[in-house]
Amino acid sequence: MATETIVTTAAPFVVQPQLTAIAIAYQNARMIADSVLPRVPVNRADFKYTVYDKRDTFTIPDTKVGRTSRPNEVDWHATEAVASVRPWGLEEPIPQEDFDNAAGTPIDPEAQATEQLTDLILLDREQRAANLVFNAASYAANNKTTLTAAPGSQWSDPTSEPATVITDAMDSMIVRPNTMVLGRRTATWLRRNPNIIKAYNQTLGDQGKVPLAFLQDLFEVDNILVGEAWANTAKKGQVGSFARVWGDHAALLYINPVSQNVKSMTFGVTAQWGERIAGTRPDPDCGLKGGVRVRVGEEVKELVLANDLGYFFQNAVAN
Repeated sequence: MATETIVTTAAPFVVQPQLTAIAIAYQNARMIADSVLPRVPVNRADFKYTVYDKRDTFTIPDTKVGRTSRPNEVDWHATEAVASVRPWGLEEPIPQEDFDNAAGTPIDPEAQATEQLTDLILLDREQRAANLVFNAASYAANNKTTLTAAPGSQWSDPTSEPATVITDAMDSMIVRPNTMVLGRRTATWLRRNPNIIKAYNQTLGDQGKVPLAFLQDLFEVDNILVGEAWANTAKKGQVGSFARVWGDHAALLYINPVSQNVKSMTFGVTAQWGERIAGTRPDPDCGLKGGVRVRVGEEVKELVLANDLGYFFQNAVAN
């Protein structure tokens, strides 16, 4: 009887703990996606989540109980939704020549590549988050306003009164927002709006720029998140064309930073399966001497869970 030979081969991609630590720890200060859409762990790539009918929470039931009768029952209506994370990742080849040149120096080509790849992956995530949050389709029908070039509309117009518009929007929401998300130009124009400055100076002047902390206190929100990131919108090989990732808009959101609870409320989350990974694999075809390829990636899905827990101002300021 012939003896079966079992051949084992090493996995072509090796996760390296030190590189993974760099990928997890590396954060770009310009990015706000993790604060706008907090990460929530899921236990599989295809996951389910429950959407409760808000009428059950806000409908007042008859709570009277007779001396010998049973209390009235409450039936919670909910629908089950299904979503899937998807992998997002990048690779960078490093020829052996780079390692030779770095010998005897503090430069670590693999660590450097890991940081650079992580930054690009986070920038892509920032763009996805901005596209979702600064999108009128992500909000309930009555929870969005498009500001126009008409006098007194956009907050860059010195005759506009953004404090009135914003607080009226807050009062109309079923749950008061605790977070304001602003593109950088929106934040700057809002801080320079003459009526906002008068509120800060108690009508003594309308020139200058108010602190963000004043806006936070004025609008009674826990956080004001300002999108700072830039991205090159030109195709590869073309002359660079740079634009803000977070455009000239504003959003009022209720964000629950701890939204793992099955009945917690929050505007949106980022489902995350596992941790961000980083590792290397040999690449004999990289240059004359061969080299390695560094790979970084994560599996996430950005979701809006409750579109009536946000309010969107499109074109809040002029370009």
